[in-house]
Order: sequence, then structure tokens, then C-alpha cells
Amino acid sequence: MEIDLLLQTQCKRLRLPTFVRNYQKFAQEAAQHKQTYEQYLLALLEQEVLQREANQERRRIQAAKFPVLRTLDAFDFSIVPNVPKQKILQLARGEYITKCENVLFVGEIGTGKTHLATALGIAACRQGKRVRFFTAAGLINELTEARDEKRLLRLQTQLMKQDLVVLDEVGFVPFSTQGSQLLFQFCSERYQRGSMIFTTNLEFPRWTEVFGDAQLTGALLDRITHQCHIIECHGDSYRFKQSMKKRHAVP
Repeated sequence: MEIDLLLQTQCKRLRLPTFVRNYQKFAQEAAQHKQTYEQYLLALLEQEVLQREANQERRRIQAAKFPVLRTLDAFDFSIVPNVPKQKILQLARGEYITKCENVLFVGEIGTGKTHLATALGIAACRQGKRVRFFTAAGLINELTEARDEKRLLRLQTQLMKQDLVVLDEVGFVPFSTQGSQLLFQFCSERYQRGSMIFTTNLEFPRWTEVFGDAQLTGALLDRITHQCHIIECHGDSYRFKQSMKKRHAVP
């Protein structure tokens, strides 16, 4: 009993909570299978490492602030056959982040763009990458507030530390002149220094409707589309088709 208390105390001091939870159970299993002390210790260490990695992954996903958690295994590619499944799976490996490349999903509303962008973001979190999710309007609001409170440089520095920034819903609402300029500045700073994922319902010629200034829009698109994987998501609504498929599957 005294040894148990000492073990628990020392494990807590060393911040080894998984040791505390598992050392007795692992000791019984080691005795049953006649494992060596080294094998017993290795099993405990492996469990501690696995738990820490899982905790870190969970914290990265929470820090990304995804509005809804959506993964690739939950995406039904059969509903939107024009979306290149192999290309998406290739992107999920994360090499584009290492190369500071962008990904742009373009297509009508409801065709699965946000789901795919979120899924790639979660895949990046699981690979140890720092990710942050924004809507385009939400990011502009944060940049505007930071500028007004004279902390814009600090916010930009924080965001530049992210390996991947997901920018959803580009084109849903037009931006003010100041908002367009702030977003352009942000994207320009990340150009070839950090990856971004964009989703938009507008074809490129219509981006001027959102940003207002044709010259600024052209310069922004030039930066975004350079070294960019452009995925077209066209067709009927993914959400509608998914709902209908579930309805028909119910007996």
C-alpha cells in the first residue's frame, strides 16, 4: 500500500498520469505473460506516449476552432462524383503544407466544400500541424478589431505561426474597402510562407464583386492561385443528396 502511494506521488510529480492509471493492470498482465521488467516498462512508456499524442491532437483540433468536426471518412464521394477522390486523399497526406501551397475549393453552395476543407484541416492537426479555421467575414472582423485596438501586428504574428489557415465562404458577402485591404495584406504575408485553404462559391471573374477593386482582386488571385491546388465542386447540393440518401436507406 505504501509503495502504491509512493508510486502515485512520484508519477504525479513527473506528470505521468497514464502511468498512475495503468501500472497495476500492466503489472498483472506482465506477470501473466511472464514479461521482463524491460518489457513491462516499455509497455507503460508506450501507453504514456500514445496518450500524450492523443491529448496534443485533441488540443490542436480545439485550437483550430472548426465550427463542426467533419472528416474525410464521413464524406460520401459517390454523391459528388466530379470531386477527385484520389486528389483529396493525396492532399490529406499534408505535403502541400510542407511546400507552402494553397488549396482552393470552388463550386456552388452545398456541394461539400466546407466539409472537405475542414477534413483536410483535421488531417493536418493529426499530423502535428497548427491549424486555424475562419470564415472570410470572421477573419476580416478580427483583423479590423485588432487594427482598431492597435494590436494588428500581434494578431498577424500569431496567425503567421499557423501551418495552415482555412478561409471559408469567400464570396458570400461583399467586403468593405478596408476589409478587402486587410484580407489582401494577410494573404500577401502568407504567400509562399504558409498554406491556406479557401472555399468559394464564385468563379474567379466574379471575385471583384466581393473585393470591389479590380486591381487588388487581380493581385490577390495571382498570389492565391500560384502553387495552388484548385478543386472544382460542381453539381447538385451535396447536403440535399446526402439527406435523400439517408431517407431512402431508412426501412
